[in-house]
Amino acid sequence: MTTLILIDIQTGFDDPVWGPRNNPEAETNAGRLLAHARTADWGVIHIRHASHTPGSPLSGDGLAFKPEVTPLPHEPIFEKSVNSAFIGTDLEDRLRASRETDLVICGLTTPHCVSTTTRMAANLGFTVTLAHDACAAFAANADTSWAGLPPMSAEDSHITAVSHLHGEFASARSVGDILGL
Repeated sequence: MTTLILIDIQTGFDDPVWGPRNNPEAETNAGRLLAHARTADWGVIHIRHASHTPGSPLSGDGLAFKPEVTPLPHEPIFEKSVNSAFIGTDLEDRLRASRETDLVICGLTTPHCVSTTTRMAANLGFTVTLAHDACAAFAANADTSWAGLPPMSAEDSHITAVSHLHGEFASARSVGDILGL
């Protein structure tokens, strides 16, 4: 059975503190996947990042899910405060108890929580499809100052993260391809 995991698609990522972002269609594409999952009888799991950092955009009102991916009452929500949805939650136990083997992952942000969760899912033995156009990154995610280089663009950060995942940890596919369009 396939389970869709939607990672951190929450209003806190609308805060300008994150800087420029790529893929303004990520939430719409995630919503398309969610609508398909609900009609195709896939499992659906929502992940929410709840920061412990005072003043973080990912706390308070920033915990709200974006309208395109609002959970239904019966859909589980896992709350985390680190990059991986598997750390500090019983996500793995739930997936194993339901005999889930195939995961479709999307969300925010590509080089952080999406990447970490995807890597861990693959290392735990799940078959992972990364819906690359239902993910997004921010320019602030690509601090190359340690190398004396200018920051990467949000798009370059996203492409780099997806390229590191594709083939080894996941199969990167577009939403249209996943939906058979």
